[in-house]
Amino acid sequence: MATAALRQGQIVVYPTDTCYAIGADILNKKAIERIYQLKAVPKTTPFSFVCSDLGNISHYAHVTDWAYRILKKYLPGPYTFILEGSREVPKMMLTKRHTVGIRIPDHPVCMSIVRALGNPVISTSVRATSGPIWSDPQEIREAIGKRVEIIVDSGIIQPEPSSVISLINDEPVVLRMGKGDISAFA
Repeated sequence: MATAALRQGQIVVYPTDTCYAIGADILNKKAIERIYQLKAVPKTTPFSFVCSDLGNISHYAHVTDWAYRILKKYLPGPYTFILEGSREVPKMMLTKRHTVGIRIPDHPVCMSIVRALGNPVISTSVRATSGPIWSDPQEIREAIGKRVEIIVDSGIIQPEPSSVISLINDEPVVLRMGKGDISAFA
């Protein structure tokens, strides 16, 4: 059901290993624009996206041998890795530096959606504007249920943002401490 909605350019809320996320097919520009409107953030705000596996990541990002070893060790897991984006990434998904934030969450529902779709899915936390991340699907339904097509209910998730680590130039830089051990990168 969620996959069919994504294929039709709709927005879904789905669970990850860190929180509930708002998602759209990264190849659907109109759906991505709707997420920017829903979150009330400028289009320069980068969104990360979920890939189905390491092979899928290499389609959307330039992955050195060193970066591949890091990704293989830590994914799936509660990490967002910043890599140089490939030409396959829609321009609106790239930062000014042509980088992307990529995740492979350790959550079976999330991963089944992405695998079934066959394309990466936007991953941005569900939260009130500058407020806390919502953990309860009922709260999400009451707050934004009329603005998204599907909310995949996996129960309450205690939200904790992913750790964000840049792997640009094969130099690990912790950009955000979150869920997930970052001691190897500090």
